Amino acid sequence: MSLMRLRGWLTGLWAGSVVSVGAIAAPALFAVLERAQAGAVAGRLFTVDAYLGLALAVVLLLLERRLAAHRADTAQGSRMSTELVLVLAVLFCIVAGYFAVQPMMEQARAGQGRWSFGVLHGLSSAFFALKGLLLLVLAWRSAPR
Repeated sequence: MSLMRLRGWLTGLWAGSVVSVGAIAAPALFAVLERAQAGAVAGRLFTVDAYLGLALAVVLLLLERRLAAHRADTAQGSRMSTELVLVLAVLFCIVAGYFAVQPMMEQARAGQGRWSFGVLHGLSSAFFALKGLLLLVLAWRSAPR
């Protein structure tokens, strides 16, 4: 399997996973479970999503560096690519949205911190949605032509 094809598969599966968690699983939980229970299960889904995202981002960064090096060595482009920037942006969304905002949400839930839970939840949701959008763009750009 070529590296470009592998990048396409990984980004497509990852984008599908993020869309499934955010657009299907989380809303379904809140539709059928009590709010606190749904929040606990959704929190676990988002934890798994964040750590899976870190692992996939590292794999895609390494893969994209290899592809960029090949492009540069064969004079077909530079070592910087749109796909590399997209992977870095997705990684930023994971780190900011989950690893920075999520702890602040826990503090807000306990009545501490500067911002309300609602504001932080909105910010976390925005990072998650942006991550999904960036992954869909990356998957589209990685699709064979």
